[in-house]
Amino acid sequence: QVQLVESGGGLVQPGGSLRLSCAASGIRFGIKAMAWYRQAPGKQRELVARIFNTMSTNYAESVKGRFTISRDNAANTVYLQMNSLKPEDTAVYYCNLATFTQNDYWGQGTQVTVAS
Repeated sequence: QVQLVESGGGLVQPGGSLRLSCAASGIRFGIKAMAWYRQAPGKQRELVARIFNTMSTNYAESVKGRFTISRDNAANTVYLQMNSLKPEDTAVYYCNLATFTQNDYWGQGTQVTVAS
C-alpha cells in the first residue's frame, strides 16, 4: 500500500521560508514524477511544482524564483523549499506521486499559512 507522509507546514510571516517534505513508502512500480499541489479556500487545487524521474522540473508561474523542488531518489522523498513567502501562498499543500503504470497517489495535506 502506497503511503505519502508530508511534513513541514506551519505558520510563517510574509517573506519567511518553509521546507516541506514528503516521504513515499510502499512503492511497487517506477516513479514517473513527484509533485506538490496546493488548494486555497474556495479555489481549485493547482500544481505548484513537479519533478520527473529525469530530474527535470516545472513550476507554476506564481512561485518561479521563490520555490525549489528537489528529490532524494534513494529515500523516495520529495522536498519543496519555499522562500519569500507571500500571504497568497497560504493553502493546504498536497504531495502527489505518479507512477509509470499511470497510478496517482496523494498525501493527506499540510497547512501552510503566511500571515503577520
